[in-house]
Amino acid sequence: GVQLVESGGGLVQPGGSLRLSCAASGFTFADYGMSWVRQAPGKDLEWVSTITGGGDITTAYADPVKGRFTISRDNAKNTLYLQMNNLKTEDTAMYYCTNGPARGQGTQVTVSA
Repeated sequence: GVQLVESGGGLVQPGGSLRLSCAASGFTFADYGMSWVRQAPGKDLEWVSTITGGGDITTAYADPVKGRFTISRDNAKNTLYLQMNNLKTEDTAMYYCTNGPARGQGTQVTVSA
């Protein structure tokens, strides 16, 4: 079956950086658009970023993370990444990767002084 396993979260100070990874298996990773979503405590799930699959790769970002986060993928490794720079306290959330139908278990990102 489909498996999505996120890693790379942690505690970081404001202004710091983290790189999240999502290891995918059970489907043809290269063919799928992949996304990162997040959920802060007491808030709804929020879309963060998407990268398309197939031949032409395009990316999109939610306004709150534009210019700070970079989504990428390594199809040879079946892995999705999210480079997060200049982190803010409001980025604190559980981060999930998703291929649309499936979602991983998440990795916690906490930004705090």
